[in-house]
Amino acid sequence: MAHDLPIVDPHQHLWDFDRHHYGWLMDHPLPNNPAGDCAPIARPYGLDDYLADVAGWNVVATVHVDAGADANQALDETRWLQSIADARGMPDGIVAYAALDRPLTEVDALLEAHRAFANVRGIRQIVNWHADPARTYTPRDLLQDEDWRAGFALLRKHDLSFDLQIYPSQMPEAARLAARHSDTQLILNHTGMPTDRDPDGMAQWREGMALLAARPNVAVKISGLAMVDRAWTPDSIRPFVLTTIDLFGPDRAMFASNFPVDRLYGSFSDHYAAYDALTAGFSDAERRMLFAGTARSIYRL
Repeated sequence: MAHDLPIVDPHQHLWDFDRHHYGWLMDHPLPNNPAGDCAPIARPYGLDDYLADVAGWNVVATVHVDAGADANQALDETRWLQSIADARGMPDGIVAYAALDRPLTEVDALLEAHRAFANVRGIRQIVNWHADPARTYTPRDLLQDEDWRAGFALLRKHDLSFDLQIYPSQMPEAARLAARHSDTQLILNHTGMPTDRDPDGMAQWREGMALLAARPNVAVKISGLAMVDRAWTPDSIRPFVLTTIDLFGPDRAMFASNFPVDRLYGSFSDHYAAYDALTAGFSDAERRMLFAGTARSIYRL
């Protein structure tokens, strides 16, 4: 890949241990994390750290996605990120945190406060639910929760997208959510997190991805595969990458780093060189969409 091809990275994180508390990185001992042992990244990670990780690649813009700070610090995290963007030019977009299952007046006020910051584009609340306690991120499936659904319905009022981090078992319900809210942009995180790799699990992932791809208001970030395939190779992720692009098309699919979390399983160059190799046969226009254009469009950068 010509390293001067523009890259818009639509999924990266920063954290400041002096400013915010990130229990998943700072508690002792570290809690179980379905992404694996996070000890190697359990240290402050600022914009200069990120820029060092992407050195040699033409990253021209980024989107910061909520980094798991305590819920009561969500608005301050946005304020902090906007101050970095104002001073340094990145992150170009911000996906903030909001607990959508809180009382509606509280959710509405928080969404309005987030939206007042120039770079805020969307909201993420991780809603991965799995029957296996070691894999679940939430104690219940929030997609089934009426309070959460009511909070979700407020996103359109504030012109906010939603970053959707789920498991394949939740995809049919997520597709119904997308259908009910066709005027809200959803962005599926981490290639749909195909954590169950037996034949039934793979069929569930493919069928769920097809259901989501059928909804024109759903886009997808190809990232995070290392979290469910920790000994990954370009060949092992090939079917997930190519099937996703085939289903969504280059205009609704985008490569993302998930850094520094995905650094647990390889360098930025390792991940992006794999994406390069796997799309070597694509047209220049398709590659430009996958590496930058789709992220610019979906996140309105």
